[in-house]
Amino acid sequence: MSNAAQAYARTSQTTGTVREIEAQALLMAAKKLRDVQANWTGPDAKLHKALLFNRRLWTIFMSAVDSNDNPNSVEVRQNIANLSIFVMNQTVEMQLAPDPQKLKPLIDINCQIAAGLAGRV
Repeated sequence: MSNAAQAYARTSQTTGTVREIEAQALLMAAKKLRDVQANWTGPDAKLHKALLFNRRLWTIFMSAVDSNDNPNSVEVRQNIANLSIFVMNQTVEMQLAPDPQKLKPLIDINCQIAAGLAGRV
């Protein structure tokens, strides 16, 4: 099981709703990315781990929108799929040409979606 999936599973055991779990996982991913950005020393293992965690988390979301038992509307599912594709593309771009500023969109998306899931938007 991936680190993102393990964190997601651990979080699900300690909190209530799926929305809360997803928000917490997104905030955890954002924190990892923000820490790399704030302490930038160039591409290193911390960057790789943070990007991998975030990518695996968004892979889970992408898989969930394709599930037949997903309760969200088609429009919401399409929006999540589009965000997932953007996250994957941004991650590849970051790996090809590392730049700490390229982490900002990933951090912002995670924080904004987490806020929405937590009802703060």
